Amino acid sequence: MRLLYFTLLFSLFYNCVSAQKETDKAQPCMPIKEVSEEARSYRDGEILAYKIRYIWGMIKSDVGEATTQVTRHNDSKFGDYYHAVVRGKTYRFYDLLFKVRDLFESKFNTYNGRPYYFHRDILEGKYTMKNTFFFNKDYSIQANVQRKSDPVIDTLLQGRECTFDLVSLFYFARNLDFSETPVGVNQPLSFAIDNEIFNVYYRYEGREVKKIYGLGTFNTLKFAAKVVAGEVFSGKDEIVLWVTDDENKVPLYFETPIKVGSVTGRLYSFENLKFPLKSKIK
Repeated sequence: MRLLYFTLLFSLFYNCVSAQKETDKAQPCMPIKEVSEEARSYRDGEILAYKIRYIWGMIKSDVGEATTQVTRHNDSKFGDYYHAVVRGKTYRFYDLLFKVRDLFESKFNTYNGRPYYFHRDILEGKYTMKNTFFFNKDYSIQANVQRKSDPVIDTLLQGRECTFDLVSLFYFARNLDFSETPVGVNQPLSFAIDNEIFNVYYRYEGREVKKIYGLGTFNTLKFAAKVVAGEVFSGKDEIVLWVTDDENKVPLYFETPIKVGSVTGRLYSFENLKFPLKSKIK
């Protein structure tokens, strides 16, 4: 069971989503707006690090961690862009049970967050998968996918203006303005992974004071959604995420039941935040 892959995925890429295949009726796109340099929620050099914990009965253990890092670049191919890299791994002891070494990276526009390039290279137990995507101006996506040692599959996916990869979606979502977002209403976006496009939704649940182990107590924005039924999730429960209620909009903590036990993820260190952490109370 690819447990840690899903926990890292949901802990880092705005967990508050529920997905449908693109073959279902597509929902309206959320407007993709340019964000000024001054208003952007992150900056060159920001690093976020998370610990992933598994809970089942008396078992409460940190099983792995993940980090995100974003840097700014300029070249002849993409112009001015951000390059974000996400790495996830199990700790050495848990490597004996189920080794995970995951790499995700994205290059995306500095002003509207639209992606240019996405790469995914994962090792989870005996399972491997590679993705290399190029996002075209007409919103189509050149997808190069290889599972294990199978032949490479080249696919042209037809995305939309609001179709992202998972990494660029994480950073795009942090720039959204929630001041006029209604509580309890699903907001649509979509992302591409492997050979498919998924419609996704986040749902804003309001404000809440939240204590984060090792970091302190924060004013937060709370989000929740039904998760997709599959190997890990039953589809009957919700995943809940808390984000700093300040200009940084940093994901602090998430929790969700799974088929056997539950999983939490918490921010444990950070570097080069763009704005003061005003959401921290104590």
